[in-house]
Amino acid sequence: MTDWKSVGIGALANVVLTMILTIVLFPLFFLGPVIGGLLTAYLSNERLSQRTPASDAGDGALSGVIGGLLIGAIFILGFSVLSTVIGLVFTQIGAVLGTITLITGLFFTLITIILGGVLGAMGGVIGYSMREKEYVQVKVN
Repeated sequence: MTDWKSVGIGALANVVLTMILTIVLFPLFFLGPVIGGLLTAYLSNERLSQRTPASDAGDGALSGVIGGLLIGAIFILGFSVLSTVIGLVFTQIGAVLGTITLITGLFFTLITIILGGVLGAMGGVIGYSMREKEYVQVKVN
């Protein structure tokens, strides 16, 4: 069963880290979804006996997809404001720019959803591995 609180935390971490790393140092933007998926799997409240790498990969991918949707929405809203301001100044250019913004925004959102899902699943498997190694039982004779 999915722990929605950890998925939400992972998705927010995904969005914040991806946006910051894209602005500051572009080649590291992929760390956002990986760390978001890792946090989702690591912070999950499920018992370790009920968890598998596949279930944690699914939870990580879910946080990556939600994060990708949020990043795409922020992208579309940001460029919509820009095209509205340009449309107020130049009427003909504003209509064309609005259409281009919508098409580009939908394409960008689709790419971020796919990329976020795949990288979030990888982060979920890493988080499962970290949590599994944390709970190693040692038997003393």
